[in-house]
Amino acid sequence: MSITHQAPLIVQDSDVQALLPQLDVLAAMRRLFESLGAGNAVQPPQQLVEFPKGQGDFINYLGVMSEEKVYGIKTSPYIKTNGKPLVTAWSMLMSMETGTPLLLADAGLLTTLRTAATTALAIDYLAPKDSKRLAVIGSGPIALRHVEFVKGLRQWEKISIYSLEIPSMSDEQRESILAIDPRIALCELQSKAVSNADVVMLCTSSPKPVLQTEILGQPTLVTSISTNAARAHEIAPQELPKMDVYCDYRHTTPLAAGEMVIAAEREWWSTQDLVGDLAELSNGVAPLPNYERHVFFRSIGLGLEDVAVSLEIYKALTQR
Repeated sequence: MSITHQAPLIVQDSDVQALLPQLDVLAAMRRLFESLGAGNAVQPPQQLVEFPKGQGDFINYLGVMSEEKVYGIKTSPYIKTNGKPLVTAWSMLMSMETGTPLLLADAGLLTTLRTAATTALAIDYLAPKDSKRLAVIGSGPIALRHVEFVKGLRQWEKISIYSLEIPSMSDEQRESILAIDPRIALCELQSKAVSNADVVMLCTSSPKPVLQTEILGQPTLVTSISTNAARAHEIAPQELPKMDVYCDYRHTTPLAAGEMVIAAEREWWSTQDLVGDLAELSNGVAPLPNYERHVFFRSIGLGLEDVAVSLEIYKALTQR
């Protein structure tokens, strides 16, 4: 790996890929939310800054981990082009002791890892222990990384994957997905994928709803990540009052999650209706769902998650 060996360490996406076997991102997320719930970490709201004349925007994700003596920032631009918008992300890890940068990392893969690990942590806390059927909406890199993190959390009998891209996939693409786990089935109909699912993971970049809960055959845990487009949401805002709603962090997520913002504005739902967040679940102070109705978990991506995964990279490089 061609990494600069003086502070700050500069890490490219390919370097992160090479370090994957040394990283336990799920454990890092678990420690992070325990620390946040105990008051040893700070999570400010996201900072959204729009470019002039509708050229796009960027979001800054901030976080402080006092026990580890680090803080950090990830900045992620959404740049409009004549074609597909350009989205990148870079994270900087800073020392609270010296005030100097420790690490500058291409956060593309890191963002995927921490997003999937956060969803996995929520499923570990919220999904019924006897869950058997897992459904995934989306088949891109983020969706497949979610499968990697979640496939061992329950005794799944079937993992159904649905996306608009599946009908046009090549045999090679299909085989690469099926190779992730023998329980995976690719579905060309969403209704077939989610039928009687215990857990449905929404893993798309869609700015508008991709799932109608009416087609779910039983009370189901639905997780959502969405994209950084303004007010993006993977379920309809009017669905929130019908569900037990959890999120990654109650003090920031309702300010940015599209369905929550819209539902609150139209007085369909209130942030006071949130049952709990990952900080509370990690410290055993949030009630678990009874599954008398659907359960919804929403994450928006926290700066603390970026700090925690950047710290994992820094430790892997400096402690080897």
